[in-house]
Amino acid sequence: MACARVPLDEQQVTECDVLGKERSLAALHPDRKQERLFVPYKPLLDGGSPAEVEEFLEHGKFILEDLEWLLALPHDKFWCQVVFDESLQKCLDSYLHHAPRGLDLAAPPSSPAVAEMQRSVHRAVFLTFLRMATHKESKENFITPAVFGEIIYENFLFDIPKVMDLCVLFGKGNSPLLHKMIENIFTQQPSYYTDLDETVQTVLEVFDTITEKCGLQCDGAAAAAPMKLVANMQPTVVSMSQQDFVDIVLYLCDSSSTLHAFLSVFPAACATFQSRSFLCRLTSFYETVVPDLEKAMKKRNFEDKCLQEDVWRRLSHSCRKMLETAHLLLHHTCLQPILEGAENTATFAEELLQHFTSFLSEKRFLSDYDKLFPIADDVSLLQQALPVLDETRTSYLLQGVQSACRHKLQPTASSSQPANQGAVGGASSCVREVEGGRESPSGAEAMLDVSPKGSNGSFCAVSEGELESLLSCIRDLLPELGEGFLLACLREYDYNSELVINNILEDRLAPGLDKLDRAMPRPVKEQLPCVLSSRSNVFDDDEFDVFRRDWVDMSRVQKGRRKEGDAHELVDDKQHVTEQRARYHAYQTVVEEVVVQPGEVAAAGDYSLDDYDDEYDDTYDMNQVGANDLDGDSLLSRRPFTLPRVLQRVTRAEGGGDDGEEEEDDNSLQSNMNRDQFVQDPAVLRERAEARRAAMQHRKGIHPERASQVVGRPKGQGQTLETFLDRRKKEANKGRGANHSRRNMADRKRNKGMIPS
Repeated sequence: MACARVPLDEQQVTECDVLGKERSLAALHPDRKQERLFVPYKPLLDGGSPAEVEEFLEHGKFILEDLEWLLALPHDKFWCQVVFDESLQKCLDSYLHHAPRGLDLAAPPSSPAVAEMQRSVHRAVFLTFLRMATHKESKENFITPAVFGEIIYENFLFDIPKVMDLCVLFGKGNSPLLHKMIENIFTQQPSYYTDLDETVQTVLEVFDTITEKCGLQCDGAAAAAPMKLVANMQPTVVSMSQQDFVDIVLYLCDSSSTLHAFLSVFPAACATFQSRSFLCRLTSFYETVVPDLEKAMKKRNFEDKCLQEDVWRRLSHSCRKMLETAHLLLHHTCLQPILEGAENTATFAEELLQHFTSFLSEKRFLSDYDKLFPIADDVSLLQQALPVLDETRTSYLLQGVQSACRHKLQPTASSSQPANQGAVGGASSCVREVEGGRESPSGAEAMLDVSPKGSNGSFCAVSEGELESLLSCIRDLLPELGEGFLLACLREYDYNSELVINNILEDRLAPGLDKLDRAMPRPVKEQLPCVLSSRSNVFDDDEFDVFRRDWVDMSRVQKGRRKEGDAHELVDDKQHVTEQRARYHAYQTVVEEVVVQPGEVAAAGDYSLDDYDDEYDDTYDMNQVGANDLDGDSLLSRRPFTLPRVLQRVTRAEGGGDDGEEEEDDNSLQSNMNRDQFVQDPAVLRERAEARRAAMQHRKGIHPERASQVVGRPKGQGQTLETFLDRRKKEANKGRGANHSRRNMADRKRNKGMIPS
C-alpha cells in the first residue's frame, strides 16, 4: 500500500496476479474491483400477495447485505467498486427511480417486517451516496478535489436528476447533511451548473407537456409557437379517460414535489432558475392548468372512492408545492439579500415588486399564494428596509391582491350536479394537510366553497355564450316560458339550470318569481351608440373624411412618394427664372442723364427745353449753395461704386480680446493674406491663438505656468528640486484621466493586504 498523505489518484499498489507474480497497479484500477452482483430494487405494490411480500423481503435482504459490505470496504477498494462496478450503479439508480415518495408512504405497510426492511435499505442507500459525495474521509484517505470532480462527472456517479431524487427521498430530516453533500459536488465540479441550466429548460418542457395533454395552451413561451392542426382533436381533461386523468395528476404531483425538494435543500439553484424566467412560466402554468383540473375533478364520477380521495390529495399537494416553490424563488433571490443588508437593496426590492405586480394578472395564483404567504407582510418588510418606497405603488399592489381574493370567492358557472357534490365533499375532507403549522391552500377544496345566495348582485357570473346555452337547455324542456322569466330565475338560483327546472316543475319558486309573468319576453338590449358617429377627430369634415363624405377626390390620394420626374429634368427646368426675368427687366438699364438735341420737339403736353418760363424761379441755378463746403465732399460729385460686403470673397477678420479691442497684428496679417485661400494653415491659426492668449494674460497680469521638468538630467548627474516636484505631481495625478484611479485603488488594496508587497 502507498504511503500516507498521498491522494488516492496518485497512489500505486503492488499485488500478485493469478500466477503469483507481483505487479504494480494504480490504486484506482479496474482489476482491483471485486466480482459481486448487486440486485436491483423492486418496490412492493399495494395489496401485494404473501409471495410478493416474501420476494420483496428477500430482495431487500440481498441489497442490504451488499451495501453493508460495500460501506465496510477501505477507501481505495470502495472507490474501485463504485467507479468500475456497473451493477452497483444500476442498483442505486433503481432505488432512486422506484423508491416510494412521501405521499406513497401515507398508506400503512402490509407488515412490520416490510416497514423495517424498507427503512434499512433506505438508510444504506443514503450512506452509500453520502460516502460517494465525500472526497476526503481522513488525512490519509482522500482524493484530489479536481480529480474527484472528474471522477463523479465522467462516470455519471451524480447528475442533476439523481440529485433531485436524493432531495425528494432523503431531504426530510437530513436537509443540512444533504445540503453539504450537494454543495460539495457543485463546488468540486462546476460543470454541474451548466447541466442545471439545461435542466431548467427540461422542467419547462414538462409544464408544456402537461398543458398540452390537458388540451390547453399556456401563456408562456410555448404559446408563441403555432398551434398544430391536431391540437383541437386532443381530448380535454373532462373528456379524457379516467386513467389518463389520474396519470396527469400523478405526473404533476411528482414533478412539483421533486422540484420543491431540490430548491429547498439547495437554495443556490434558485438564481439559475430565475435567470430563465422560471417564476413567470410557473405562475402562468398554475393559472392555466390548476382550475381546469379541479373542475374536471368535480365533474368526474369515481367508482373507487379511495382513488378519488388519493387524487384529490395529490392535486392539492401539487398546488401547495408549486406555491412554495414560487416563494422559495422570491425568498432566496429577493427577500434574503434585503434581510442580510446587501449593498444594492433597492435593486432587490424593485425586482420583488415587479414580480408581485406581474402576479396581478394571475388572479387564481395570486389569491392562493397570498393565503399561504401574505404579500402584505413582505410589503411591510420592504417599507421597513426602504422608507422611501413609493406608497402609491404599494397601495395599488395590495388593492390588486384584495381584488384577486374577492374574484376567487365569486360563484362560477360550472356548478356541479347536486348528486356529485356529496362525493366530492367527502373527498375534500382528505385534502387538508398540515406542513410546518400551516394548512394547505386546498385549491381543489376551494372550488367546493358555495358563496351565499345573492352575493353576486347584478353581476353576471357567466359569459354571453354560456347564458344562451342555459336558456336553450331550459326552453327545450319548457318551451312555453318566456326568456325574460327564465333569466330572472337563473339570476335567483345562481345560474343553476337544473335547480331552476326542478323548482319550476315542482312549483317551488321563490315568492318574487311567482309574481312574474311566465311569458315575459326578454328585455331589449340597449344598443350602444355608434363609435363612428360619436368620435371626435381633428380631421373631421375635411376633404378626406370618408366617414362623413360619400365622394373623395382620388386624384388627390397618392400612395408612396409622388413621382416628379428625373433629377436632371428638375434641374434644367428654368421656368421660375423666366417668370422673374420680366420683373427685374425694369431695373436692367438706369439712365442717369437725358440728352435732348436743340430743336427736338418734346412730347405732347411737354414744353421744349429751349423755351423760357417766366414762372420758374432760377435763384439757385447758378449759385451752388452749400455744394462745395469744406466740411464735406462736393454734392455734385458722384459716390464711387462700392461692392457690397456680402459679395466680397474675403471679409475683414474681426479679432478682439476680452476688452473688445482689435489687434493690429491681426489686421496686418489679414491684409497680406491670400484672398483666394479657402482653408488656412492650422499651424498659423494656432500661433495666432497663442499670441492672443499670451497678450490677454499679459494685460490681466496672469503669469504663464512653468514648463514641466519631468525628464530632468541624465541618470547619475542628480536632479533639481523642480524636477523632483514635477515627477511627484505627475505620479499623484496620473490616474485622474483615462486610467480611472488605478493607482489609488492599487494603494487601497495593498494597504488592506490584498496584494503582496
